Amino acid sequence: MIPDGFTDLAPGKIASVVTFLEMRECPRVEESSQDEVRLRSVKTPDLNWYRELHRRAGAPWLWFSRLEMTDEQLAAVLNSSANELFIAEHAGRDVGMAELDRSHSPDVEITFFGLFPEAIGKRLGRPFMTAALERAWDHSAKRVWLHTCNLDAPAALSFYMKCGFRPYKQAIEVADDPRIRGILPEDAAPDVPIIR
Repeated sequence: MIPDGFTDLAPGKIASVVTFLEMRECPRVEESSQDEVRLRSVKTPDLNWYRELHRRAGAPWLWFSRLEMTDEQLAAVLNSSANELFIAEHAGRDVGMAELDRSHSPDVEITFFGLFPEAIGKRLGRPFMTAALERAWDHSAKRVWLHTCNLDAPAALSFYMKCGFRPYKQAIEVADDPRIRGILPEDAAPDVPIIR
């Protein structure tokens, strides 16, 4: 139990408030968005390519969990039949990435969902999410869930709620700063200070 009030973090640590959200029924698909963003499935991706993809989508938000995995750990996740990796495409260009985890069926977790920096602000988030939800719900899912945190894009939480997700839990996550450990460059997430 975390006590009320301030709790000091040791130097080299980061903390975030994580919000877990869920959807218990398939949303109605907006037909006009179906052609705007398409998802390309990627099977058994090259690990270095995947890490670069993950950095491209997540470095501004300090995504690091997959970057700290060994080759063996990462290959086991990415090559699992329960894991699905997609590249979002718009107008012939890659604009983002999403991953689904079906290992706890009938629950499906959207483990990663991110537009690449150059695609942010181009009104691609909603059609991208529509396409991801179509994939998430297409295998007799009963629940689709995800989580976001205060280190994510400022509009992420409200975006997910507008897409039909409902918050059901919050948690505090504390971790070693991935920039200090060299997992991400020190200029990643410039709005989050590095405390040495």
